[in-house]
Amino acid sequence: MSTVDNNQSLNAILDKLGIRETEQQTRADGSALGQEDFLKLMTTQLQNQDPFAPMENAEFIAQMAQFSTVTGITEMGETLKGLSSQLSEFRIATATNLLGNSVLVPGTKAYPDNDGAVHGVVDLPAASGATNVVFKSMQGEVLHVEDLGARASGLTGFTWEDIPQEVLDANEYISVEAFADQGSGLEGVSTSVFGEVLAASTGGADGVQLDVRGYGDISANEVVRFRGGSGT
Repeated sequence: MSTVDNNQSLNAILDKLGIRETEQQTRADGSALGQEDFLKLMTTQLQNQDPFAPMENAEFIAQMAQFSTVTGITEMGETLKGLSSQLSEFRIATATNLLGNSVLVPGTKAYPDNDGAVHGVVDLPAASGATNVVFKSMQGEVLHVEDLGARASGLTGFTWEDIPQEVLDANEYISVEAFADQGSGLEGVSTSVFGEVLAASTGGADGVQLDVRGYGDISANEVVRFRGGSGT
């Protein structure tokens, strides 16, 4: 059989299997075999097999199926590499978009934003007949009490907007405490506040990390709400 006939037979096999290469692959590493290399070896094996004990059809098909599987896995790996690169770019875009905004974090330390206001939420495990939010200075002095009245269970938002100028000028955090009457008198309940995103990073296995004023690094995956505008 001539070289031309061998190539034609090889191309016919490639076409039937659906794995024919559209262009000649150049191997950078001599230890790696391409599709055409494998099929040339297979053709040589068939040409030099024992005519009295030829390769079984099932064995031949099994070898081809194994090679097709390995090829598919390799192509899948390349696809996943591309997706990983796109995910990295998405993380960077997410981190960039969060800069200059505020995110909701569990805690009691709040800093006034650029509008001179404090925002947050109260987490009520049950309906409350009376709900109050108390704002204190770092020294423990009561600055303001916000009466939210009766509230249903779940998250209830609060805002303190008319903060005195001397409090704003102090440039200190404001302590936030919430109390709710859920049938046994006023008792403390959990609060979350909006904190300014000072910086963001995309390194590490935890994905995007946000440096939130007063709270340090938190994972962007833990953020359930954010709002436009940064702290002062």
